[in-house]
Amino acid sequence: MDTILFEQLHTQGLISEASLDKVKAAEKNKLFSLHWELRSILYLGVLLLSGGLGVLVYKNIDTIGHTAILIFIAAISAGGFAYCFKAKLPFSSGKVASPNSFFDYVLLLACLSFITFIGYLQYQYHFFGNRFGLVTFIPMVVLFFSAYYFDHVGILSLAITSLCAWAGITVTPTRILQDNDFNSNTIIVIGLVLGAGLVAVGAMTRIRAFKAHFAFTYTNFGMHILFISLLAGMFVFENIYLLWFLPLTGVTYYFYKESLRTKSFYILLVLTLYSYIGLTYVIIRFLTWNSDMGSVYFTFLYFIGTAAGLILFLIRMNKKLKAL
Repeated sequence: MDTILFEQLHTQGLISEASLDKVKAAEKNKLFSLHWELRSILYLGVLLLSGGLGVLVYKNIDTIGHTAILIFIAAISAGGFAYCFKAKLPFSSGKVASPNSFFDYVLLLACLSFITFIGYLQYQYHFFGNRFGLVTFIPMVVLFFSAYYFDHVGILSLAITSLCAWAGITVTPTRILQDNDFNSNTIIVIGLVLGAGLVAVGAMTRIRAFKAHFAFTYTNFGMHILFISLLAGMFVFENIYLLWFLPLTGVTYYFYKESLRTKSFYILLVLTLYSYIGLTYVIIRFLTWNSDMGSVYFTFLYFIGTAAGLILFLIRMNKKLKAL
């Protein structure tokens, strides 16, 4: 509220002193929104409830019994989904608002409970045997369905995480998982395919205007997975690291154009940090070709100079994005 305007009206004799005092009092004691504070508390409550159930089960496993625990978890999940199916608004290819303030949190609790149910069923009863892929595939299908049907970006993030877990377990040989050999070349290839696929899905989601607000979530996951996989390829295949640096450059340029299109400083920051790591690796390999003191001094100067350069670059690009 602009109190200066009311003061001018009072000076011109258009409003009384009492009216001006009421305006100033209303401005001084105006209400402020607790929207994000309440949302944070509710999300924290869901996570604490899920964690508390886990602690309760762990401490009373001998007295409660596994079957009773599974029935209890299944009841929470089923009850949550039943409420969501009853309260949801009609499906739309665009963004659908939540029907009420508690809908999103009930859906999140239902999905987390379902994941816990599947995991506990496999851990205690080996329900799926050695088919470990099913343990992640079934929750992945349910989460993707829930994300689209109920229009929930948070559930979509859980679904993409389940997709990554399922792809890693399904394609990676069981021996590698048993030996905890996560340096396997297979995982790097999986990461490249999965990252590129998620970016492509994000682009198609935006172009086709089907749940277009999901595009950033797909792009965000795909961007991180792609960059990490390319950097891992440079580090693992060190004899041909320059061949990995070329696609890294291409991916960097793509996301640079994306940051300009979406005016996203976040994307720009992420691509800058990842590309800096890759470029630094190449330069350090070149500088340390001959291990002399000159190379060591130049390396120190490089880090000092590029640190300042990064800060100036990000400041300049932030101004450029705001001016677009």
